Amino acid sequence: MAVLALSDYRRLVVKVGSSLLVDDNGQLNRNWLETLADDIAHLQANGHETLIVSSGAIAIGSSVLGLNKKRARLEDLQAAAAAGQVQLVHAYQEVLGNHGIVAAQILLTPDDTENRRRFLNARGTLGRLLERSVIPIINENDTVATEEIRYGDNDRLAARVAQLVMADALILLSDVDGLYSADPGANPDAKHIPEVGKINGDIIAMAGETRSDIGSGGMATKVQAARIATHAGCSTIIASGAIEHPLHALSENGRCTVFRAEGTPATARKQWLAGVLEVRGEIRIDQGAAQALQNGNSLLPVGVVEVIGNFRRGDVVTVVGPSGKELGRGLTEYSDTDALRLRGCQSEQIEERLGYRARSVMIHRDELVLFESDS
Repeated sequence: MAVLALSDYRRLVVKVGSSLLVDDNGQLNRNWLETLADDIAHLQANGHETLIVSSGAIAIGSSVLGLNKKRARLEDLQAAAAAGQVQLVHAYQEVLGNHGIVAAQILLTPDDTENRRRFLNARGTLGRLLERSVIPIINENDTVATEEIRYGDNDRLAARVAQLVMADALILLSDVDGLYSADPGANPDAKHIPEVGKINGDIIAMAGETRSDIGSGGMATKVQAARIATHAGCSTIIASGAIEHPLHALSENGRCTVFRAEGTPATARKQWLAGVLEVRGEIRIDQGAAQALQNGNSLLPVGVVEVIGNFRRGDVVTVVGPSGKELGRGLTEYSDTDALRLRGCQSEQIEERLGYRARSVMIHRDELVLFESDS
């Protein structure tokens, strides 16, 4: 059995499958949800940050609207999502509120995690919620997404969220307790796989399809999600949620499959930045700013002496020190036009120069990779 210590992970993304939340009649499993809230409250009291990616809106909404999911067209399912999401988030709000925890609703589309500008906006919002100990309840924005532009399942959405917030662990709660060598429903000799070091062709071949009429994701999507998350430095855990207090059970070495990540989220992020080929501009900085970066700080406008190139917020730019040597690169919080306006200004002067309240940093330290110190 893989040894799992949830205490090793500070920031957790927990994905909740439809089959756990909704019964065969499309009714919310309120008792189970209350035990999940108990677990999350315990985690928060012990210093963990938790985000929830929750399925269930379409299943609940289909029941409310009297729809047959198997026969429904896209616009019917979108209507069901709109009706069901209200009830779903309200339920989370109530069960978490019993512990004095505030819940917030976040609806995402692939553009929000793939487009760099939207990526920064979404991450900024989620970061502020976590700073205030608010639990984000996240779902795909099914009411506006089309068949061609959507995740299609919340396993992969959860992996993208884990990547977005640089989570330490992604927990996929479903009606299965992990990966097996074959479909355990069809093969009684199937062996449980407690730990996966590398996702290769053999692991992908083991993944079967869902047997649930309620959810849209199967084991194949969970393995795909694990691949996304582990590449981002986030360990992934597939576990059964078909018990009360599922997160507590995990902390007590409940059965699961752990996909171990190589490195940390920060390391993976900086490796990606270092390897980006398309650099759109250049920001030259003074010696004080160069030293501040070496000390682990963000780049502030006051340290910028020159802005070169045409770029937009979220583009990758190179950072050059006073001797002309490239210090590193990062995702800029401002376009070239605004960066020029803010060059050399103090943080308290940003609103005066731009005419609106904006971010205090030019490049956040989490979006910056340094190559070597300037001399």
